[in-house]
Amino acid sequence: MNKKVVLITGGSSGIGKATGIFLKSKGFTVYGTTRSLDKHKDFADFQLLELDVKDDISVNNAIQTILKNEEQIDILINNAGVGITGPVEETPIVEINKAFDTNFNGPIRMVQAVLPQMRKQQSGLIINITSIAGYMGLPFRGIYSATKGALELATEALRMEVREFGVKISNLAPGDFATNIAAGRYHSPVLDSSPYKAYGKSLDLINEDVNNASNPIEVAKKVLMIINTTDPKVHYKVGSFMQKFSLILKKILPDKRYERLLLKHYKL
Repeated sequence: MNKKVVLITGGSSGIGKATGIFLKSKGFTVYGTTRSLDKHKDFADFQLLELDVKDDISVNNAIQTILKNEEQIDILINNAGVGITGPVEETPIVEINKAFDTNFNGPIRMVQAVLPQMRKQQSGLIINITSIAGYMGLPFRGIYSATKGALELATEALRMEVREFGVKISNLAPGDFATNIAAGRYHSPVLDSSPYKAYGKSLDLINEDVNNASNPIEVAKKVLMIINTTDPKVHYKVGSFMQKFSLILKKILPDKRYERLLLKHYKL
């Protein structure tokens, strides 16, 4: 039997890199992607392809390269994403569009590119890496929450659409993990003239949460568990106890009471 072929977008660092290394150690054939191979000339953990999820030609070229080499794609892990923070009022529309193009349109482009092959194979698994932030509107992260929440909902629809073709799709929502997402995140400027005086302090809190976060290997282990599940669920979460417990609270508490908890957490 051929080894299963895994494609991981955003595979050069963070969750994507940790997952690629872990799955390769378990015997999978792993391809990761990065927007610029020139920045990763010494990368040797697994095979790395140049791919920009915002570009149709780039996506299709990478898929064709894998099919030429392996003749199959068994698992797609849609991991590539960008962060974005700021008051909704002060976040430029152009930056909002960029975030949606990477975090929502990008995974959809990847899904559209691999589904013809998976339908041909009558098998396949797609795991969309979303975020616990996608389950709630977080102050000064509203756009990020929206991009991830939209992907959660689209995945629910996709699962039903492709079920007859033997293709399985699940969401995996991580909490805060130690990655370089903060370095590449778009921050709306903290302006002295802004009426949103709490934004700067909240930004420090957001960055502190990422800096003190868990090892992304925990996400990789969850990915393997999903791969080894015969009939995967729609939604999975991985993160600290409090991050996952916050989702339970959101389900059981009245909206305004839950809102007050968030306001207290963010010192608003």
